[in-house]
Amino acid sequence: MDIGISNGWTTWVSSGSFLGLPRSYLNTIPRKTIHIGERAMVISSSKKANLFASRKQRIKLQIDGEKELTFSEFLKHPSGMEAVINAKALQSYHLVEDTDNTYRCTLPKVQLMSFEVSPVLVLRVTPTQEECTVELLSCKLEGSELVESQSERFSAIMTNCMTWNMEHPEPFLEADVRLNVTLEISTRPFTMLPVSAVEAPGNLVMQTLVDTLVPLLLQQLLKDYDEWVQKQQRNTLNASS
Repeated sequence: MDIGISNGWTTWVSSGSFLGLPRSYLNTIPRKTIHIGERAMVISSSKKANLFASRKQRIKLQIDGEKELTFSEFLKHPSGMEAVINAKALQSYHLVEDTDNTYRCTLPKVQLMSFEVSPVLVLRVTPTQEECTVELLSCKLEGSELVESQSERFSAIMTNCMTWNMEHPEPFLEADVRLNVTLEISTRPFTMLPVSAVEAPGNLVMQTLVDTLVPLLLQQLLKDYDEWVQKQQRNTLNASS
């Protein structure tokens, strides 16, 4: 399994059981037939691997002697919400109909062999005065019929709970990220191996990925917050002059 990192988002590329498979190879999924009376049921013998990774990290906030605008205020502003969903790395995003905190986010297209893939995430952002929680509700692949069919072979759940403290002596911003991915093991030789043979290296790759992305996420969020504070301060000075 290969994973690429681009603009703070992840791109999943599977060399075995996800993408890039010819149609004829998909028919090699092991199956068995059970006869019941005059009927026959075809049951797939595919397995499922459950992968997990988590990371909690805290960074210090640089607060001067003057009262700073809080993260709560930042997240109420459109700039704060764009920072939380990493809008700069997205091809497009918009609110899901009839919601005010759920976004459909389309990542830039990825060229995979002869296929063009667009990962689409649905994220729910729930900010409060004390914390902000980002939840991955779904992750799908858009493209050709073959590419989109692979979305049924995996599912992902992610939560990122961000907390902060703006008070002295140790102001901080903290992220607690947990990622679960379920993969359908449906192609040889993986179906002939125990599930642990997929989960062990998969968990290692997932943990490396999370360990890399969480610090980048915090640094970018802090940068966006600092830029927003400076912009608000300039607007206040211009309005009073």
